[in-house]
Amino acid sequence: MAMPVLVVGSIVLDTIRSPFGTSDEGLGGSALYFAGAAAPYGEVRLVGVVGDDFPAEGRAFLEERGVDLRGLTTLPGRTFRYVAEYGDDMQDRTTISTCLNVFEHFHPRLPEAYAGTPVIFLGNIAPALQIEVLDQIENPVHVAADTMNFWIDGAPEDLRKMLSRIDTLFLNDGEAKELTGEKNMIAAARAITGLGPSTVIVKKGEHGALLFHGGEFFAVPAYPLDAVVDPTGAGDSFAGGVIGSLAAGGDFDGGSFRRAMLHGTAVASFVVEQFGPAPLSGLSLDAIKERTAVLERMTTIG
Repeated sequence: MAMPVLVVGSIVLDTIRSPFGTSDEGLGGSALYFAGAAAPYGEVRLVGVVGDDFPAEGRAFLEERGVDLRGLTTLPGRTFRYVAEYGDDMQDRTTISTCLNVFEHFHPRLPEAYAGTPVIFLGNIAPALQIEVLDQIENPVHVAADTMNFWIDGAPEDLRKMLSRIDTLFLNDGEAKELTGEKNMIAAARAITGLGPSTVIVKKGEHGALLFHGGEFFAVPAYPLDAVVDPTGAGDSFAGGVIGSLAAGGDFDGGSFRRAMLHGTAVASFVVEQFGPAPLSGLSLDAIKERTAVLERMTTIG
């Protein structure tokens, strides 16, 4: 049985420079990418904040995807801005400026109708804010969260409190090793389960992703592309595909997670082909399944 999904995270106007060009103040942020990616699978509810300068096309993008925006707050002031540049290898991203603006004092307040949402995704925001969300949720079926080295270094106590209350953690391989102090990726994933999450999903960029669930590992390669134009938002889109697929099926067993990993990888592959979240606009399940079929063939012998 399909389940609604709640996402809480940032909504940003991104300026991204890469060898393929520049995108000035395009739509971005963890909540927006996740919501756009999860929308083909079912109902998505969003909690976030924007300034009164947020472009109308941003709200239209989410509405056209059927995202429930009762939790989107508009405040006087400027929307969160982010400026970054990618090098020639498209792997290393240099942050040029971060202006939180109205997001600086953001405290998520969930509409009453959202309190019973069964599937929760906590975007990459401060662990204290992620905890604030959990305190407003009633008996969730499954809670997933993303984090990063900034919080691992700067808010370790809050992070560990948050981890003790979730089911699935998304992070990259460097962050997994930093969080646990382990030098080996397998050992790091096992150690994270000792902190609370029963499932760990490690994002490895062009090398795909790793799943640790139920004591077993599963690896999925990246979808083969001729060119990557803009990796921004790929991780959040990957998470949207994974959680959207799980919520659509209503199961969180090993087989469901393995299938969901293929879906997340397929969705992310569309996003990196252009600047911004435009590829998510109108993205259908049929198109996603065409790419998951390719990934299945890549991971199957015989």
